[in-house]
Formats: sequence, structure tokens, C-alpha cells
Amino acid sequence: ISLKGEKYLDKQIENAINGVKEMQSVMQKSSEDHKKVLDSLEKTKEQKEKAMRAAQEMEAKLEQEEEVCNETMKALWEECKPCLKNTCIKYYSRTCSSGSGLVGRQLEDVLNRTSPFSIWINGKKIDVLEQEGQRQTTEFKNLEEKYTVMADGVENIFTDSMKVADVHYNPPVFFLPNFLGRYTRQSRSIRSLFHDPLHGFQSLFSPMMGMSRNLFSSMGSMMDIDTDTPPNEDGSINEDVVITEPFGNGRMTCREIRRNSAGCLKFRDECQKCKDIQHIDCSGKKPLEGPLKEELEEALAMAERFTQQYNSLLKRLEEQMFNTSSILDMLNTQFGWVSSLANDTNTKDNIFRVQTVICRDTEEKPGEEKKQPGETNVSVQLFDSPPMTISVPGDIPWTDPKFSEVVAQEALDRYKESSV
Repeated sequence: ISLKGEKYLDKQIENAINGVKEMQSVMQKSSEDHKKVLDSLEKTKEQKEKAMRAAQEMEAKLEQEEEVCNETMKALWEECKPCLKNTCIKYYSRTCSSGSGLVGRQLEDVLNRTSPFSIWINGKKIDVLEQEGQRQTTEFKNLEEKYTVMADGVENIFTDSMKVADVHYNPPVFFLPNFLGRYTRQSRSIRSLFHDPLHGFQSLFSPMMGMSRNLFSSMGSMMDIDTDTPPNEDGSINEDVVITEPFGNGRMTCREIRRNSAGCLKFRDECQKCKDIQHIDCSGKKPLEGPLKEELEEALAMAERFTQQYNSLLKRLEEQMFNTSSILDMLNTQFGWVSSLANDTNTKDNIFRVQTVICRDTEEKPGEEKKQPGETNVSVQLFDSPPMTISVPGDIPWTDPKFSEVVAQEALDRYKESSV
């Protein structure tokens, strides 16, 4: 029984090693796709930064022209600001149940830091784009750290499995892939990541997927992306996703206004003093009606476009990681157990040892129907695990070749539970 079971397990080990090789192939293909997205991200980032520098140059030139009539503009701006605040709070209070005081205080701070002419530039403020750039950088670093952990995990499983293959089959040398290329690896134990069946490669990315969906949806209002939210079944709209359209195509939710009160600048058309700023004449020049304003708007529009593009690429990168992690988890559940044999010094010899076989024959009395034979209890030790007792249905006699396979498979299933 031990010899037959060992022969059966040899096939299972060989099958698992091939499964781990498939994990390696999946990770290798993932690293190729990963690099393509990284190249696109780098290119988009360079284009975005170039557009930002151009916008900053145009803004500085526009501020120089504005200085000629600085006093006049400041006077209009001081009358424009309270009107903007009151108008925003009015529209906010109509549809949002709470937070108007917070919005008012935040808006005051924004207006005190905002240049008067900036509210008439058709593009998001440079500092808003810079803040978004910082968020993108943080998210990118977070994703890359997760990807490194995943790649290290696969490499560790592959390395250990090849040690087992070397002991069992003495195959040719395997050259380990470098999934991350330019990234420096840190030596770490990955085994603990997979002890709990609720955790694995995919658990690295599941929370982030939800977080990113929130981040991308919040960016929708900042970047003027249509993000209509359907009403509830009773026709009402959730307070946090009320879409306000005081004029034109402006769309902001209550939550978004609370998070980014600069959106209140969209109410500029509601205030006459704010409108007057656009047409102010500075010694024969109208800064907000000249070419500098157009150049600044073009640069900001380009920076916004590349910011959106970068967000789309980040989302694509994350989805690739999530999908890859799902495949890796499936393969690891099936085959990853073989890597745990790497530290078993008795892997090749006596991998399956039957210690006792106890058959319980049923007594038959005259006149009674023939009963099913009783179960057979087998005490067996598999690899370096403690002895375990396995029950085999009585209709499979110990002399049947299937008997050893049933025992070996049940022992292997129990071993997997503790090793993967």
C-alpha cells in the first residue's frame, strides 16, 4: 500500500511542479504587460509636467500685466468674494443637509489664497492639479510596493518548488526570472501570506480596488467628467451624491463640494463684481481678454488631459494586477503546496508510510441480508506531517489498487490545508 501510494503521490508532485511553472509563466507575462503600462505612465507624467511648467510661466506673465491695475482689481475682488461665498452656500444649503458652515470656512480660505483673475481661467487651478499629482504619485508607489510583494511571493514559491523538483527528478538547472527588472528586492518570508485561506495574492489589491474607485469618482467632478448618479428606487437621491447644476453644465455633489470647496468658483456668473474682473482695463490692456489668458487656458487644459490620462493608466495598471493576482491565487491553491516540501529532508524517501490498517468485518447472521462491509481505518504519515487516520469505505478492499490512491489523496488533501 505504501509503495502504490508513493507512486501515486509522485505523479501529484510532478503535476504540482508543472502548475507552479505555470504560475511563473503567468507572472512573467504580467511583468511584460506591467512594463508597458509603466512606460506609458512615465511618458504621460513627463507630458503633464511640461504642460504644468508652461501654465506656471503663463500665469506669472498674466500676474505681471495685472499689477498695472492691481488696486482696481483688488477692490472688485473684495466685493466678489463675499458674493461667491453666499451664493455657493445658498445653492449648497438647498440640496445638502449639513456642512454649509464647513464649506463657507473652507471657501474663505481658498478665496484668500486665490488670484482674482484665476476664477476666469477655463481650467483647474495649478495648485489643484499639483495636489492631484501628489496623490497620483502616492498611489503609484503603493501599487508598485504591492506588485513587488506579489512578484516576490511567486518567485519564492517557484524557487522552493524547483528544489523539490531537483530532489525528485534531478532535472536541468532552472534559471529564475527577474519579474521586476530594475527594482531592488528585499529578502522576506512570504509564506505567512498564504496560511489563511482568506488571504493571498488577491488580498493585496482587493481593498485598493474599492479605494481607487472612490478616488476616480471624486476626480470626475474636478476634471469635469460626467458622473451622473441614478436615484434610489423610491426616486430620491442620496444626500452625498446630489448633483447640483446652478447654471451651465457644472456638476458637483455635496460630498465633493465639502472636500473641494474651490468648486464654488463655478458660481462666478452669479456675481456682478466677479464678472467685472474679467473685463477690467489695465492701461489699455485687458489681461483676461488677451492671448496670455488663451495660452494659460491651453496649457491648463493640456495638463488636465494628461492628469486624466494618468489616472486611466493607473486604473488599468491596478486592474491588471488584480486580474493576475486572481489567477495566481487559483494556481497557488491547487499547486503551491509543493513548495512547502523544499525543507523536508525526507522528501524523496518514504514520502508515504502506512503504519496500520484496521479492517472491521461485519458479522452476518443466518437469514439476514448481506451487509455492507465496515470501513477500513488506515494510520498513515505523509512527508513530515504527524500521523493521521483515514477512513476508507468498506466497499474498497485493501487489496484493490484504488485503495492506496484513496488513502494517498485524502492524506494529501489534509496536508494542503495546512501548507497553503
